[in-house]
Amino acid sequence: MTAVSLSDVAFSYGDVPVVDGVSLDVPEGEFLGLVGPNGSGKSTLLTLMLGLQRPTHGEVRLFDRPAHDFSDGERVAYVAQDVTDAARDMPVTVREVVRMGRYPRNLFGRFSADDREAVASALDRVDIADLADRRVGSLSGGQRQRVFVARALAAEADLLALDEPTVALDAESREAFYDLLGELNEQGMTVVLVEHDIGVVTARASRIACLNKRLYFHGDPDDFADSDALAAAYGANQRVLDHDHSHHHGNSHDYPHDHSHGDARDEPEDES
Repeated sequence: MTAVSLSDVAFSYGDVPVVDGVSLDVPEGEFLGLVGPNGSGKSTLLTLMLGLQRPTHGEVRLFDRPAHDFSDGERVAYVAQDVTDAARDMPVTVREVVRMGRYPRNLFGRFSADDREAVASALDRVDIADLADRRVGSLSGGQRQRVFVARALAAEADLLALDEPTVALDAESREAFYDLLGELNEQGMTVVLVEHDIGVVTARASRIACLNKRLYFHGDPDDFADSDALAAAYGANQRVLDHDHSHHHGNSHDYPHDHSHGDARDEPEDES
């Protein structure tokens, strides 16, 4: 079954196009890495995929239903780019945040034994059960990311979407977090990841989509490395660094690297 299907999808802010004529399918169980230069429309495309925004043209379907039907969180979990920064000021415990993943199933706030079991299982799966009673604001960045992945697991989501989730993490925490995503994907979770580091994506993802308003590439990571899509999509924004993640796919390549990712948004003024 197809988890996400986009057909000739376009989106504009006023008269400024941000996403232009994108068509692609994401089968269930796939790990899709979405890359592109700053202001390329990656974050906007991700929100379109999840039904959080409606396209100005074209159609988006999630699990063979219109994407906007899933905007309440059913079957879909979203870790936004700045969610862990906001979490630093949340006066709640880890367990309470993870329990939020059960809210779509409990409209009146009554938690059953099944809910408590789902929360406990989610905490165990991301290895933070020992942090359950800690305040979220007291955790490290990597630990906070695991909290929000646990919330997705508690919700029993079939699709996990993440927008540059490791921007504020150190190298060791980044690798550990992507190991976790890989394990969840191997267990059947569909993952869609927006990431500025192409080396990470080619090492971790099963498919890559390269975007700069329109789709320049969608396919196998090894084919992407040898394609013309890099130069076509990144153009003058190319800054090449060597990312050696050969312990995953057995290959290392030189890739463009966008150092402005920390302020990346898809608003028209960032369309460079």
